[in-house]
Amino acid sequence: MEERKVITVDFVQGTLLLNGPADHILAIREWLKYDERVGMFRARALHYGPIMLKLHRLKIPFADRARQFQPLQLQLHGRVFSPLPHQDAALAAWKHGGSRGVVVLPTGSGKSYLAVLAMREVQRPTLIIVPTIDLMQQWARQLETFFQVPVGMLGGGSRDIRDLTVSTYDSAVLQMEFIGNCFGFLVFDECHHLPGPTTQLAATMAMAPFRLGLTATPERNDDGEQRLYELIGPLAYRIDIDELEGKVLAPYVTRKIELDLDPDEAEEYRRARQLYRDFLQRHGIAFRSSNDWQRFIGQCARHPDGRAAFQAYLRQKSIARGGRSKLRRLWELLGEHRGERIIVFTAENDIAYRIGQLFLLPVLTHKTKAAERKEMLEKFCSGAYPVLVTSNVLNEGVDVPEAGVGIIVSGSGSVREHVQRLGRILRATAGKQAILYELVSRDTSEVYVSRRRREHRAYRHHGRY
Repeated sequence: MEERKVITVDFVQGTLLLNGPADHILAIREWLKYDERVGMFRARALHYGPIMLKLHRLKIPFADRARQFQPLQLQLHGRVFSPLPHQDAALAAWKHGGSRGVVVLPTGSGKSYLAVLAMREVQRPTLIIVPTIDLMQQWARQLETFFQVPVGMLGGGSRDIRDLTVSTYDSAVLQMEFIGNCFGFLVFDECHHLPGPTTQLAATMAMAPFRLGLTATPERNDDGEQRLYELIGPLAYRIDIDELEGKVLAPYVTRKIELDLDPDEAEEYRRARQLYRDFLQRHGIAFRSSNDWQRFIGQCARHPDGRAAFQAYLRQKSIARGGRSKLRRLWELLGEHRGERIIVFTAENDIAYRIGQLFLLPVLTHKTKAAERKEMLEKFCSGAYPVLVTSNVLNEGVDVPEAGVGIIVSGSGSVREHVQRLGRILRATAGKQAILYELVSRDTSEVYVSRRRREHRAYRHHGRY
């Protein structure tokens, strides 16, 4: 076959370069753009699968010089679990969609095992992309256990590329222009991270025709769900926390506890909030659009009273999130649940460290070094540390199956964050009854924030509002 009569396909720096007869090129024109710099047509690596399928279907001859992966022989070893009904249903739905798509499963319901089953089905070199180094190491250990093969890691100082590799999102973005043609299957864990402006390059610069996105919470504040489905595939299957409660997940209750600020804090909160709100009113800022925060920062920088307004904003938020009544109630809850495994969640490091110092508790934040973090989690799981205080680090991903009590001292208005925190305590064990407390400062902005973040079916029929 003369090369000039076929379409040639090459992988170059995270894109596809195609060259060939005009009539053949015209058949796949929807994915191509002419690049005058090289005198050839260019396509996103993301579209490798659709392009190849159409060339096959139309019987157009081509030379695929882009693909650098071949089928594998993956077998499960050791104790192989029978899939649970929801895992079976999710796998079947994903396969029915061409082995492309997003699966929404609650934390603790077996997302990683679903990915293992999908890898066994696809039998292709696989890149699993995760948000954190902790998760990268956790996935690598699990895959080595299931498949009994060395697993590469990309991130946290590691650059070991193998047929099965786990990478952080950041490292995948940096390396995909070089390795985007080496994998036939991509698994995006916590895939709600993917639609970010830079993060999505991990999907667009990869050729893998088979794709699986895993998340408990696909919703995004920027309405990026549609972009998520464009990068991975459509929503294949979804099941929520309340549908698995008492079966796959532990039964749970939620308790929202509203507390009064101490009188001096209430007065300071009122003054700070009034100063902040007056500044917003003078400059016509109502926080109705995504640009209003940038406008607020800009006005603070431009006007003489801006610094005081910004300090007032920080102070009123700090009082609402970390008032003394919350700390007193936290101490009472720790006593009520003595002997149980408890995670205390905060929104900011300074509140977490204040709680740690006050009650002599271990504190896990993004500043905690990897070795210390590993030691803390191991001691928490063993019971040596019955309580762990954290600011966002444990919101997603890391396994803490022994936790049964969660206490939210402070948090954002994000529904995803609130559902993820609930998910941290729902891994089922015999006789377990999980409980999530939410401490809210009465007559502050926290009341509205709490209402926003509870807008999820997982909270609809649980606890007191």
